[in-house]
Amino acid sequence: MEPNKEITGRVHSLESFGLVDGPGVRFVVFLQGCRMRCQYCHNPETWDRTGGEVWTADKLFERVYRYRRYWGKNGGLTVSGGEPLLQMEFVTELFRLAKAHGVHTALDTSGNCFSTDPAFLEPFRALMAVTDLVILDLKEMDEEKHRALTGWSSENILALSRYLSENGHDMWIRHVLVPGLTDDPEGLEQLSRWIQSLETVRRVEVLPYHTLGVFKWKQLGISYPLEGVRTPTREEVAQAARILLTDQYQ
Repeated sequence: MEPNKEITGRVHSLESFGLVDGPGVRFVVFLQGCRMRCQYCHNPETWDRTGGEVWTADKLFERVYRYRRYWGKNGGLTVSGGEPLLQMEFVTELFRLAKAHGVHTALDTSGNCFSTDPAFLEPFRALMAVTDLVILDLKEMDEEKHRALTGWSSENILALSRYLSENGHDMWIRHVLVPGLTDDPEGLEQLSRWIQSLETVRRVEVLPYHTLGVFKWKQLGISYPLEGVRTPTREEVAQAARILLTDQYQ
């Protein structure tokens, strides 16, 4: 099949040597646009769906593929955001090109856009056919807390994790540990039970909250909601990892 030169996407930025967004060395494409408003977001400049640089899928893959010599056996291409599911057709075409060249593909998503509506599910299945790994953030299990933290319900995010499990799609689960917000033992235990109910989780990661993106909020003139919140200690991260049983997935 020839590349579809009509399919374009809005790209926020590119990282040619990513080490934390999937297995091995990755070329990471960060797409523009996100509906969620996570209080600890370190890329608020990606929220605007009209921003970024317009690329065609074939030209972007040409750029990506130049770096293949660095990937080794385990690396490949990761598409992140923003939220890549807002540009699903573009990601599918990019991944189709990648798989035609034997490149491992990973989708890093919040899951916020997921729906079981056929209008969404049909193109999503096409995307999953060319996706090797889904990296999914599970931010908070308590519905009220999740809405306060992100501005959205967690229902469709959890539904996505269940869909991936039931349909045999490998996933990594990530949880950002924010002191006073997402670190309570009861909530972590609930999250642990949910993760253990999933059949295709290959890795669980606890990501410590950081303030590296605060300056971006200020540049955009947005009030930062977690002003004064500290980063978790190494011991707190280790305790959360024990509760989430991350060792069993390594």
